[in-house]
Amino acid sequence: MRSETKKSCTKRLSKIEGQVRGIARMVDEGRYCIDVVTQIAAVRAALRKVEEAVLHDHVAHCVESAIKSGDADEQRQKVAELVAVMSRVER
Repeated sequence: MRSETKKSCTKRLSKIEGQVRGIARMVDEGRYCIDVVTQIAAVRAALRKVEEAVLHDHVAHCVESAIKSGDADEQRQKVAELVAVMSRVER
């Protein structure tokens, strides 16, 4: 992972971690269900942004490197990895 992507994702994940702790407090305090669900949706959206950044970095760095290498086996492996992970991604 490129250093700028790593730095950005680490910062976002720290914020998400704080959001999740906040949700746990909300549940513990018996806050209104819709407020809790709203915060959960915000965390899911934030995680999707991190996921997109990591996937973008993977394509721009790892997949591009495989393409430039000219190694057909490595290219097929990177494409297979992408297809496999995208089939597991919830949209």
